[in-house]
Amino acid sequence: MLDRPVFRFAPSPNGELHLGHALSALVGYQRARAVGGRFLLRIEDIDVGRTRPEHIIGIFDDLRWLGLEWEEPVLFQSQRMSAYLAAVRRLEALGLLYPCFATRSQIEAAADGTSDPDGAPIYPGLWKGRLQAEIAERRAVGAPAALRIDMAAARRAAADKLAGAPLTFAEEAAGATRQTIEAQPELWGDAVIVRKDVPTSYHLAVVVDDAWQGVTHVTRGRDLYAATDLHRLLQVLLELPEPTYHHHRLIVDEAGRKLAKSAGDTSLRSLRKGGLSVPEVHRLLGLH
Repeated sequence: MLDRPVFRFAPSPNGELHLGHALSALVGYQRARAVGGRFLLRIEDIDVGRTRPEHIIGIFDDLRWLGLEWEEPVLFQSQRMSAYLAAVRRLEALGLLYPCFATRSQIEAAADGTSDPDGAPIYPGLWKGRLQAEIAERRAVGAPAALRIDMAAARRAAADKLAGAPLTFAEEAAGATRQTIEAQPELWGDAVIVRKDVPTSYHLAVVVDDAWQGVTHVTRGRDLYAATDLHRLLQVLLELPEPTYHHHRLIVDEAGRKLAKSAGDTSLRSLRKGGLSVPEVHRLLGLH
């Protein structure tokens, strides 16, 4: 039981699921069934300000309608903050995190025009190397701070842990063809590891929870391919196991735009209420 492959689907309850989510859930579920693996559902609700109970209920309803089954209990990230704090403390003990009090507008004004894989400005180091007295002064007045990773120091620490071997990840394409990809986390610059408003970030929470749940195969959309570079860095630094990755194609609209909750794309709930059948969803997604 314990050595069976473990797959997961991990949506955020800040909107209704759409066809893109259906593809991700079904691809992971089908891959798990093909190899006799386990399938988990995780609710990534660290963004408590945007999480809605009705969206959590909707996730369960939509996935059951698609015919998916998952192991219980379902993991909620909002109940895992102490685990993320422990990971933060480990990174701090390695001297790899520093506080940043800069606002988004300050960062944009000081940036040199380069962007990270998500399109955000590469952090220009406004608070990197600041004196402890300056940091203490800001904290004394309650100024909110994010914690950023010192990428150069993190790369050196990872190289030490890997004994000079390259930082890589395993990408499994269709047909179980595996590739070894060299990770480039420096493309993210000094990325945020702990947000100002939440005591973690997506990047930190996902690697901590994948390890804790024993996830062996991470199946997700191609839009998260670049995030794997940063995730592999965190896994090495925290000495977490390395899963195999599979980044599937994205579902796009007529303009080539990726479906998104925020853009009001057709939701599974509305498709279901409009009479669309599950086999028709499969055909729309190009699944057999």
